[in-house]
Amino acid sequence: MSEALSLLAEHVAASLGDAVLACDIRLDELSVRVEREAVPRALLFLRDDPKCGFEVLCDLCGVDYPDRERRFEVVYNLLSLKHNRRIRVKVETDEETPVPSATPIYSAAGWFEREAWDLYGIYFSDHPDLRRLLTDYGFEGHPMRKDFPLTGYVELRYDEEQKRVLYEPVKLTQEFRNFDFLSPWEGMDQLLPGDEKPATKEAADE
Repeated sequence: MSEALSLLAEHVAASLGDAVLACDIRLDELSVRVEREAVPRALLFLRDDPKCGFEVLCDLCGVDYPDRERRFEVVYNLLSLKHNRRIRVKVETDEETPVPSATPIYSAAGWFEREAWDLYGIYFSDHPDLRRLLTDYGFEGHPMRKDFPLTGYVELRYDEEQKRVLYEPVKLTQEFRNFDFLSPWEGMDQLLPGDEKPATKEAADE
């Protein structure tokens, strides 16, 4: 398998030239990092080339690395039914620079790209209908970003008097708890009801 993947990596790198930034084989899986502007050309080649034949887009997702200058990665997981193998294509981008949409090449990319836009704020140029998919229409921000607060920015509730849904700033119903980050077996010094251990015979004799 590794030899076949090495030959495939060489073929892809030689065919796409400068569009390929790196090829990596790890755990019998081939990953190819490509230039952002070359995404359509790379995906079209991987789909149509006889030695590749990656006709199925299994998944497209975003990854957030806040410490990087280009904080986002878009990951395309492709499958070749003919050759029974997979390839992972990666591309980097930032919060403002769009990634070319893959919808003209893989129709399944439409909803995947909407999800990446909704959860990470990754913009895809030339997408036919780039709208939020999983969050509410009035949602603010992108909840899968690592700098997004766990509580969010707003909360909604149904107001019986106004007969409509209201958006309000988040109000925590309890104070933040103090966490010592110890193991639950070490950090818990309070005995909870029901956790009492039955007395042993030796303890009873004492």
